[in-house]
Formats: sequence, structure tokens, C-alpha cells
Amino acid sequence: MGRRHKGKPIHGWLAIDKPLGMTSTAVVTQVRRLTGAAKVGHGGTLDPLATGVLPIALGEATKTVSYVMDGAKSYLWHVTWGERRSTDDGEGGVVETSERRPSRSEIEAALPAFIGEIEQIPPAFSAVKIDGKRAYDLARAEVPMELKARVVRIDGFRLVEATPEAALFEVHCGKGAYIRALARDLAAALGTVGYVSSLRRTACGPFDEGRTISLDMLEDFGHSAASANLVLPVETALDDIPALALTEEEARRLQSGQSVSILRLAARSPLPSISAGATVRAMAEGRLVALARIDGGEIRPVRVLNL
Repeated sequence: MGRRHKGKPIHGWLAIDKPLGMTSTAVVTQVRRLTGAAKVGHGGTLDPLATGVLPIALGEATKTVSYVMDGAKSYLWHVTWGERRSTDDGEGGVVETSERRPSRSEIEAALPAFIGEIEQIPPAFSAVKIDGKRAYDLARAEVPMELKARVVRIDGFRLVEATPEAALFEVHCGKGAYIRALARDLAAALGTVGYVSSLRRTACGPFDEGRTISLDMLEDFGHSAASANLVLPVETALDDIPALALTEEEARRLQSGQSVSILRLAARSPLPSISAGATVRAMAEGRLVALARIDGGEIRPVRVLNL
């Protein structure tokens, strides 16, 4: 017999402003305790030394986590020049030093090379897997390893302010980009070394700072968080995915694993421009029924949601 989840059936998203020094897993534990939700997960890890937007999925929203993790992200971060750390942030020990300090004009001239699709080697202390093991576990055990470069997307890279010892940047990027690696590589391009001394995520997918709440605020509302409108709808994570309106009968077909004819929907009302193989939000009476895919003139369920 399957194990039953204990807790309340709360479905939706909380955008938590993660505090400094706390792991993402610890935030999930706190949210579960404060809300009493039966099922909780996060939509994109933040390191303990990072702060900012940490989307937390509750209940059926956990089925949409991948759409948030695959979304664009924005960061504000400081690099401190003159020291390279083992972790590429303030947590690690100093492994190299340099007397060179780049000027503002030198920094700005170097940034265009890091915009667009670039190759990046993840930091040694990262969650990348090597032969089934996490890189950070191998790094802590001082096991020699070789991390392979991978292509990441940097949509925007702007110098906000600079002093002789440090600089503040704003970055907009795609999935899988490491800010610590960006800082490391920028420093190398400038003929020096550096590490990320502060990092704040200002946006993650559809969630930005304007939608965040603190854990203290959540504690004030506790188990009434859902009724206090702190919990955002499940479909918040799916803003960029086109929606199709279904009847209740069609919704039941999708939820039971059956397909629905596109022609049947088109005969009822004009459809948005959707290409074959695209993912859509199947909606019934304003309720998210399923994530579905267009396949051969039919809508086929991919993930059924029970809301």
C-alpha cells in the first residue's frame, strides 16, 4: 500500500526571499512546517551565501517545477578582486592572489565577450555529476576531477558600479549558468583573480522580487497563508505557455489519459497559433487540468493536475 502524505492539500507557489546563510532545502522544510502543506519543493537551488527569489512549489505545483527551473534568471552580484577562492565564493579558502586591479573601462570592454551563448566550465564545488557523483562531494574529498565545458546563455551583463577592490554586476541568463564561473572567467580575462562576495537572485522564471515574501511574514500567517492570498496559482509558473479552453467532458478525457481532437476545439472557438509538438495549458472553467502536447491533430496529456 502506498505511503500517504500527511498535511494539508495546498496547491500553488510561494516566492520566498531566501535569507543569507540558509540552504534551499532548509527553506523548503520551514515552508512545510509553517504552512502544513503535504507536498513542498523548490524551483531552483540557491547557495547558502546567496539571497533572493526562491520559488517554492506546493502540492500540484510541484509538477510544474521544471518550467521554472528552465526559465530565465536575473542576479545582482559583487566580485571582489585579488583573491581566488576554492569555491569561487566567500565560503572557500584562498588559493591564489593577484595585485592587479582592473579599471572600470577595462571591465566594460571585457563584458561583450561574455554575452550570448558562451562556453563555461562549472565550479568544482557545484552539483554537476561526474560518473554519478556530485562535483562538490569529490571536491571536498580532494578527488581529482575534470569538469567539461558546456554552453550557457548570457542575455545581459552590465557593470553597475566599480571600486578599485570590487565591482557590482547585473546579469540576465538562461538555465545552467553559474555566476561563480562567470566571475572566475571575467577575472581571468582581466588578468587577475576574483570571487563572488555577494549574490542576490532578483528573478527566477516568472517570479521576481515584487512577488516575494519573507519567511518571517509567512510565519505571521502560518497555516492561513493560502487564504491570505500569499500562495500564487499553480499556473503562475506557466505564463509563457499558451492556454486552450476545454469543456468539462474534454477535461475528464485528458485527466483519464485520453486525447482530445484539435478540430473539435477549433470548431468551437479560434485557437492560438500553436505548432506541432508544442506544450499547452489545458484549462476548464479557469482551472488548470493538465499540461498537454499537440500531436498529430490531437491534444495528448503530459502531466495531469488534480486541482
